[in-house]
Amino acid sequence: MDDDLRERIEREAEVAALFNALKHDSDAQVGAIMGPLMGENPEFREHGDEIPGIISPVINRVNGLSAEEKRERLAELAPEQVEELEAEDEEDDQPLPDLPNVEAYDEVRMRMAPNPNGPWHLGSARMPSVIGTYKEMYDGWMLCRFDDTDPETKRPDLGAYDEILDAIDYLGFEPDEVVKASDRVETYYEYARELIEKGGAYTCTCSGEEFSDLKNDAEPCPHRDKDVETTLEEFESMVDGDYSSGEIVLRVRTDIEHKNPALRDWVAFRMVDTPHPREEAAEYRCWPMLDFQSGIDDHLFGITHIIRGIDLQDSAKRQGFVYDYFDWEYPEVLHWGHVQIDAYDVKMSTSTIKELIAEGELDGWDDPRAPTVASLRRRGIRGEAIVESMVELGTSTSNVELAMSSIYANNRDLIDDEADRAFFVRDDPDRGGGAVERQVLGGPDAGEPPVHPDHEERGTREIPVERGVLVESEDLPDHGERAWLKGYGCVRHTRDAFQYTGDDIDVVRGGDVPVIHWAPADRNVPVRMRTTDGDVAGYAEPGLADYGADAVVQFERVGFVRVDAPASGDGSAVVYFAHS
Repeated sequence: MDDDLRERIEREAEVAALFNALKHDSDAQVGAIMGPLMGENPEFREHGDEIPGIISPVINRVNGLSAEEKRERLAELAPEQVEELEAEDEEDDQPLPDLPNVEAYDEVRMRMAPNPNGPWHLGSARMPSVIGTYKEMYDGWMLCRFDDTDPETKRPDLGAYDEILDAIDYLGFEPDEVVKASDRVETYYEYARELIEKGGAYTCTCSGEEFSDLKNDAEPCPHRDKDVETTLEEFESMVDGDYSSGEIVLRVRTDIEHKNPALRDWVAFRMVDTPHPREEAAEYRCWPMLDFQSGIDDHLFGITHIIRGIDLQDSAKRQGFVYDYFDWEYPEVLHWGHVQIDAYDVKMSTSTIKELIAEGELDGWDDPRAPTVASLRRRGIRGEAIVESMVELGTSTSNVELAMSSIYANNRDLIDDEADRAFFVRDDPDRGGGAVERQVLGGPDAGEPPVHPDHEERGTREIPVERGVLVESEDLPDHGERAWLKGYGCVRHTRDAFQYTGDDIDVVRGGDVPVIHWAPADRNVPVRMRTTDGDVAGYAEPGLADYGADAVVQFERVGFVRVDAPASGDGSAVVYFAHS
């Protein structure tokens, strides 16, 4: 290799290392630089064996620079790459697309409108994640309005109100105001009366089937031309509860010949015999339909931007008729597709999850097998990880697939540096094998693996071996073969025992000896690990007993867990598996 080529390789490697280090805010690595270097410079490939030795000192020199020095040096060598980094930084700073017509409003005001018919399944987390992020982007205002005006079909769960607010807090957001629609029924009555006086609504006693036939034929029902006074009188009787369910409704007068039958004279109020579960609303029998209730509230709370499902496109059109009667300006609307998650055996449905809990198939909303926000929280997954994954889905009108691996990767980034390490040996014959006990002959009395491999200052864990060790049956080497007990040393499986060999770590680096985890046979902590696939029994090293509830630990070669029930009087503990 001549000197000119060597200089070119060093220069290109320096540019690549600077760009890589700045982009990922970490030290550049030879392996990460080699691929792009060879791909962009085919003429380097014939010297592939020599290049790592040439670029290694260059990369070490780059890693020794401060972030500011790296950026200055990259600007000297390749200013266009600095511009690319700045463009990426801008994209990273704005995780969502701009909202439409923001400049037309003094303040961006948005709302989430949960139905409190149960705690949230995982898909429900998308709304607060996106709206909360928009609030932060625009320094805006956010309402949480419980749409609880259906006491029958989607009957509110009294415990769900607080559970939903708790979930919003867990995701990292705080509404500026919280209201319950069932507290605002008198307000909806007031606007219904005003709409009637404007000629925009009429009472109708047609059966559902009769009106459907007329509507589909674009023909008015016989009550459509009822005078205002009669309509007001009959509406007051509805408010007083003089009618039973199905006897009468209040309809918004739209266009009976509209090309979309769903928009023709839609129902604004109906009678419901079932009392509301909230004591404050239990006396009401005349209840607004969601399109009327939410349309009124969106105006009264000054909502500027609405995000709703693609299946609710007709809602804006229905509400548009009411807004026209009142001469109101309709908010900006974005529609998005549904979130789909295929990682669970349980359907992501509030009613389905309720049924499974009632039948005893699930332990509760935080059962690790349930696709719920409470479940992820109990497993030790941070709300920030969920929000980041939901925001990454964007606001497309297409249905989107949420990969749980995305949430797990985000959470791993958040907890990996903090989580101490520990050994856990699974003892589950039904899942491929149980724990196997072996005495250790010779060698130290204890293993001393690090508390965290990246933080020497945290010290080591002392794990005794004098009474033998437990290993997973799948890890047990054949007789005569060696294994490296992590944090202890090399042993050979002989005479149903492990004979300490004293070999150094080079036998592992050479690929000849596998590394396995272990636990002491005597002074261990029995563990029940709850997972999305069911419970797993096993034994952890004694240090697990020192961790309290909510501590997150990484079981080496298994995954991250959250301590749910610390080691108790019988010495056992319960942990929830988060992810690998």
